[in-house]
Amino acid sequence: MDSAHLVLLSTAGFGAGVCNAIAGGGSLLSFPALLATGLPPVTATVTNSVSVWPGYLGGAAALRRHLDSHRSLVPGLVLTGIAGAVGGVIALLAAPPKVFAALVPYLILAATAVFAAQPAVSRKLAARGADSRLRLFGGVFLGAVYGAYFNGGMGIVLLTALALGIDASITRLNGLKSLLTLTVSTTAMLAVALFGPVRWSAVVVLAPACLLGGVVGARLADRLRPGVFRAVVIVFGVGAGTAMLLS
Repeated sequence: MDSAHLVLLSTAGFGAGVCNAIAGGGSLLSFPALLATGLPPVTATVTNSVSVWPGYLGGAAALRRHLDSHRSLVPGLVLTGIAGAVGGVIALLAAPPKVFAALVPYLILAATAVFAAQPAVSRKLAARGADSRLRLFGGVFLGAVYGAYFNGGMGIVLLTALALGIDASITRLNGLKSLLTLTVSTTAMLAVALFGPVRWSAVVVLAPACLLGGVVGARLADRLRPGVFRAVVIVFGVGAGTAMLLS
């Protein structure tokens, strides 16, 4: 790996860590960077899954105080996240790569649209007496499947599921989202590390940069007002989905 690739991966890793801590979509930086170093798509995908994990760890650690008001939900949500992630890894390893590439941008854009409409959707569901726990755990399970299948935009998907099921501000839910992204990422990382063609030389460069970016991004997210934070998430989601459609 030459010096240009080292700079590219370090920069992309830091940016991915920041993005993932704030909203999600950081893999839209790190995954193309891995491709640019000459890795084939499957190798780049599994290498990225391992590399971005420290960023999720840094973000979850920095935002752990936001878990206090939702402690009773944590065990069930973590188990739901693990179950969904196992399903996502199976789909990733078994499904044709063309299916993966075709679906991801539309999933990101759809999740962003749901997130943008979440306040109105939550009000309507509450008025109809819809089961918020079913929405919460069902949404987290599907978000975990998606996150393990393709990391990009996982934070947006999980934050949408949490917002639909829990009546709390977006900034407060960000701590729970960070814990769930760490859960899903850990499950996926262990699976692909055992069964996938990981390029460990790239991980050594990307992972520390993602960790640093995750800590910085979590601190930035913690200072944003709920309305501003929501706008940032929507911008990230639209940008990530559009970039994949145009790539």
